[in-house]
Amino acid sequence: MKQFNRRTFIKSIIASSVLISSPQNSFAIQDIQKRKKTEELSGNTFYLSINKTIVNITGKPTFATTVNDMLQGPTLRWKEGEEVTIHVTNNLDEDTSIHWHGIILPYKMDGVPGISFKGIKPKETFTYKFKVEQSGTYWYHSHSGFQEQTGVYGSIIIDPIEKDPYDYDKEYIIALSDWSDEKPRSIYRNLKLQADYYNFQQLTVSDFWDDVKEDGFVVAFNKRKMWNEMRMNSRDISDVTGYTYTYLINGLPSKIPFKALFESGEKILLRFINSAAMTFFDVRIPDLKMTVVAADGNNIQPVSVDEFRIGVAETYDVIVEPKKNNSYAIFAQSIDRSGYALGILTSDINSLPIIPQMDKISNLTHADMGMNMEHNMMAMEKENDHQMQNMQQMDHSKHSMHEKHMNSSTSLNKKAKIPITKIEESTGYQTDMRVQNPQYRLNDPGIGLRDNGRRVLSYVDLKSLRSTKEDKYPDREIVLRLTGNMERYMWSINGIAYKDAKPLMFKYGERLRITYINDTMMNHPMHLHGLWSDLETGDDNYLPRKHTVVVQPGSKISFRVTVDAKGEWAYHCHLIYHMTDMFRKVIVT
Repeated sequence: MKQFNRRTFIKSIIASSVLISSPQNSFAIQDIQKRKKTEELSGNTFYLSINKTIVNITGKPTFATTVNDMLQGPTLRWKEGEEVTIHVTNNLDEDTSIHWHGIILPYKMDGVPGISFKGIKPKETFTYKFKVEQSGTYWYHSHSGFQEQTGVYGSIIIDPIEKDPYDYDKEYIIALSDWSDEKPRSIYRNLKLQADYYNFQQLTVSDFWDDVKEDGFVVAFNKRKMWNEMRMNSRDISDVTGYTYTYLINGLPSKIPFKALFESGEKILLRFINSAAMTFFDVRIPDLKMTVVAADGNNIQPVSVDEFRIGVAETYDVIVEPKKNNSYAIFAQSIDRSGYALGILTSDINSLPIIPQMDKISNLTHADMGMNMEHNMMAMEKENDHQMQNMQQMDHSKHSMHEKHMNSSTSLNKKAKIPITKIEESTGYQTDMRVQNPQYRLNDPGIGLRDNGRRVLSYVDLKSLRSTKEDKYPDREIVLRLTGNMERYMWSINGIAYKDAKPLMFKYGERLRITYINDTMMNHPMHLHGLWSDLETGDDNYLPRKHTVVVQPGSKISFRVTVDAKGEWAYHCHLIYHMTDMFRKVIVT
């Protein structure tokens, strides 16, 4: 493979400007060497422009949609309690917008075309103005078309009025993203034509014989037979993969990794943001423990881990204490193991760490399908008693693992009953699967991370610093099923696409419980605009507060919402190619 170093990268940018420039062409060229001069903007007034910019990530010059001619856009640093004014100018030939992800603000400033405002027309400027009521790590992105995929995103850091309850000497943003030279509409069209278009990691005959060695022939055969009969793929983990994606940290590919410098004895705060369009990342820094101190901008009780999964749109703040004269790899592999993003934490800019191998790709399990194993085993018993014995042995171990990952579900299932508000639901062509036995799996770190020998963060580890013991109990519950038809690449909520759905009606001042049931084989990062989500982890005393909740395949999960913001809000899956239809409008009256 041809070496692709920093100098080659810069030369290719210059070459691309010569190739593409012409008297009538005023497109900007991103110069990576000048980025650091303008990568952070602070104060109370900001000027952002949305442009077309030529970039070169893969060795091929192509157009990106950028903020201030940067991929990714500049970091905005605000101060809690102060008012900010942001002027956003649209230099495109199409509408654009900026949504301030996780920021609590008046709904007309939320930046979602068709819901909170009309969008920003070409050659026009829209001014956002609001008071900053929170602190922590957040991000911003376009909510227009697929512009987020092509580069309209950036980080937000909000300094607190009162000092955070942890110390650090230096901080770095680690913003993860996925880049493709393909146009997003082409990617979406390919997925509509063939849902597994980008999946080149499907099971082979060789994989079958590996399963035979591990489980025995009968068990391996029945597992493969089950998937074939359902016409589903046990490696249907990511819709879009490293086949077209290059994974980035702070806009940089792993061939030109972002470098974070430290000095002896320093505590380093790393602010992780998943600003990808479609990719979940599993993050670790080999030989270095991470202490997670905040989730989605909110401080939590510190928890020490070796690894964590970060869903699209989530943020995690971690503190590390690197050792003198060491270099460490900040290693973020995609959930489907088709590629990785790389950064370097080092005390010597010329020192390079050992880059770890990616983990082996895993298969979805019965638990990921939300399947009732008793029903399946009874069917198999009719075929062969001997097969039944083997399957019981297999399922005993599966259930042991499953129980281990579900020890917080008992208290959740024993909650006092509250009224359930019925939401319109359909089981038509929008759905091709309905889980039999969805379970709370808050202790389960997810496919590819189970029992990997490392201490992996899971949702049950998240405990708020503030007590939630006296918080109001929910007045009513809403159950939302996350639905899809993979063969047609259709996504929906309760089997109804957004264009056919009625708005969800919330009452100002009420306390809700929202329960998700995931009827698909995909992880869905669900984002409710304008309102905080207090995640039910089984400990009512310290419910962690989030703006994005990941729902694992075949599982259920619930959270509480204090409806304290009037207006109209967006509510959707944050995977960009799911968002069109796995979407609802929320009206707070």
